[in-house]
Amino acid sequence: MIKHSHNVRVYYEDTDAGGIVYYANYLKFLERARTEWLRQMGTDQDILLERSVGFVVKRVEMDNHAPARFNELLCIQSEIVELKRASLVFKQIIISPNKQCLVSALIRVACVNLSNMKPQAIPDKILGEFSRVI
Repeated sequence: MIKHSHNVRVYYEDTDAGGIVYYANYLKFLERARTEWLRQMGTDQDILLERSVGFVVKRVEMDNHAPARFNELLCIQSEIVELKRASLVFKQIIISPNKQCLVSALIRVACVNLSNMKPQAIPDKILGEFSRVI
């Protein structure tokens, strides 16, 4: 399996009153990493939106192991662990600058027709790209 890496800097706005990353913001970091992976694979989400195709998060399983703190540069590693015709599962981990696993998550994403919000097959070009990295 091919892993994708994406770095995210923790800004003050990402933290809570204790100076650590507010748990819900980890979901934003994971989303950015998946989006950047799609972009790197040549998938332009603007074109998908014009065609009424979207990817929506259907399920999240997330474990918080240790806190991230203000100004840290985090590395988010992503890999596809399951691929079906209309959905896929990403395994993602957020790693601290000292290589500690802070967060681990499994994210199920479904492909939908945005006009009726019903599941649809992942477009062949994208499915082919996903198949190459499993």
